Amino acid sequence: DLKFLGRLHSVEEALATIEISRSVFDRFSFDLIYARPNQTVEDWEEELREALALAGGHLSLYQLTIEPRTAFADLYRAGKLKVPGDDTAVALYQKTTEICAEAGLTDYEISNYAIPGHESRHNLIYWRYRDYLGIGPGAHGRLRTGGVRFEISNLSHPEKWLAEIDDRGTGIEFQRKLEPDEQAFEFLLMGLRLREGISLDRLANEFGFTLSETVLGELAEQEMVLQDSESNTLKVTANGRLVLNSVIDQLTGGLEGVEKSSLRSA
Repeated sequence: DLKFLGRLHSVEEALATIEISRSVFDRFSFDLIYARPNQTVEDWEEELREALALAGGHLSLYQLTIEPRTAFADLYRAGKLKVPGDDTAVALYQKTTEICAEAGLTDYEISNYAIPGHESRHNLIYWRYRDYLGIGPGAHGRLRTGGVRFEISNLSHPEKWLAEIDDRGTGIEFQRKLEPDEQAFEFLLMGLRLREGISLDRLANEFGFTLSETVLGELAEQEMVLQDSESNTLKVTANGRLVLNSVIDQLTGGLEGVEKSSLRSA
């Protein structure tokens, strides 16, 4: 399976690296990909329990997805790559959450599991849509300056990135101002992956948008989202997580601009 996924290391090397990490660092994590071709729920359960026996306080567990313009996409289109169907994918995800919970790891993000207090402080910056600076070839950033948030992207080719730094002092390929509706979309896209959800006050105050009450009502009736009126937060339910992309599509389709004079204080 490692060879199929294009990985260059062996199982033995991976296990040795985990042991070294455990001996050196107080906090460590490793990633696994599931929903691989021909993988059954029973296969994954055995693999996941082995992983949990090796893990510290954190695991990242991602379902295999077929991205456009990749070798996997070409194989899939040609019928040479068969991934688990929707029902099996749901069963795999539910089994993952169940087994991790038994081990004390909560799905604080849709693909990330941690013992309370061991959540990834680094990645939470992305999911909570805070500022971050991309450093190095291929790195991306979101940075506010003068009240404006910019999207920044570096050259991906290491040699070209380094040559540009020597030539003009920066490896940035492009940067542009992100419009408020783009920021609102990214805020929803990232924040709704978290179990804690998003602040609707922040959506209004920082980005100038609210969500359609009609769309919210429909999704709540379908038990896809849960709105807390006291804290004014919105979370995706366990049912909603199974179709998260669809939920986010519906919510972003219902973004509505709000007059600054009507904004609530943060």
